[in-house]
Amino acid sequence: MGDRFIGRVAVVTGGASGIGEAAVRELHAEGASVVIADIQVAPGQLLAAELGNKAIFLEADVSAESDVAAAVDAAVSRFGQLDIMFNNAGVMGTLGPIDSTCIDDADRTIAINLRSVISGMKHAARVMKPRRCGVIISTSSPAGMLGGVGPHVYSATKAAVIGISNSVAAELRPFNIRVNTVVPGAVVSPMTASLVAGGPDHLDQALETMNDTALMSRPLLPADVAAAVLYLASDAAAFVTGVTLPVDAGMTGAIGQSPFATGKYDQSVTVFEAGRRT
Repeated sequence: MGDRFIGRVAVVTGGASGIGEAAVRELHAEGASVVIADIQVAPGQLLAAELGNKAIFLEADVSAESDVAAAVDAAVSRFGQLDIMFNNAGVMGTLGPIDSTCIDDADRTIAINLRSVISGMKHAARVMKPRRCGVIISTSSPAGMLGGVGPHVYSATKAAVIGISNSVAAELRPFNIRVNTVVPGAVVSPMTASLVAGGPDHLDQALETMNDTALMSRPLLPADVAAAVLYLASDAAAFVTGVTLPVDAGMTGAIGQSPFATGKYDQSVTVFEAGRRT
C-alpha cells in the first residue's frame, strides 16, 4: 500500500461497515490514524482491534451533535490533530409515496443524513481553522441529483449535503480547508441489501441482483468509493474543493439500470435501524 497519509488523522462516521469501513481500512493502510465513529458497537470495536493502536472506536449516534463533537475531540486528544473528516453515516429512511410519509421518520432521516453532516463540518472546522489546513468529505447520493432513484426524504437530505458542501467550501477556502462531496452509486453493502434483497443479511442475493443491473461489468463495491474518498483527501487533490464527485458508472449522467431506477426494491422496508451508514 501507499504512504499518502502518514502523520494524518481522520474521523470516519459510519466507519464500522460499508463505504465507511472501506475508507477506514484504506486510510489506515496508507498511514493514517483513524477514529471510527459508528452506532454499531460490535463491528466497530472489532475493526479497531484488528487495526491496532492507530485506530480507535467511538460509539456515536451522529444525529446527536455531542457525539459528533466527541469524535472530533477524540481525534485531537488521542492523535493530536484532525486532518480528514469523512461525514459518511446515513440511513435510507422510509420508502413509499409522499402522501404516506411519516414526519417522525422524516425528521429522523434528516437528523442522521443532514444534521450530522452539519455537525461534522462545524466541529471539524472548529479544530481545522486554527491550523489552517484540513479536508472535509461528505457522502451524498445520485438520489440527491436525480429524481426517482431513492426515497423522497433521503433524496432531499442528499441534495442538501451537496448544497451545504459547496457553501462551506467557499467559506473555508481562505483557511486552506477543502470541502468536497462523493456521490456513490448503488454499492454492495448491508444498507443496499435491505432494499434490493429484503434485509441487511442478504448480501449474496443483493450482489446477484446488482450484477444483473450493473451499469458496468460488475457492481460498485465499497472499495471503489473509498478510492475516490482517498483521492479527495490526498495532496493530489490540493486544488480540488467545492466539487461533487460521482462514483456511479455514469448513473448521474444518464439514468441507467440501477436497482432503484428499475424498482427492484421492497417498498415495504422501513428505516434500517442497524445501518446508520451510506
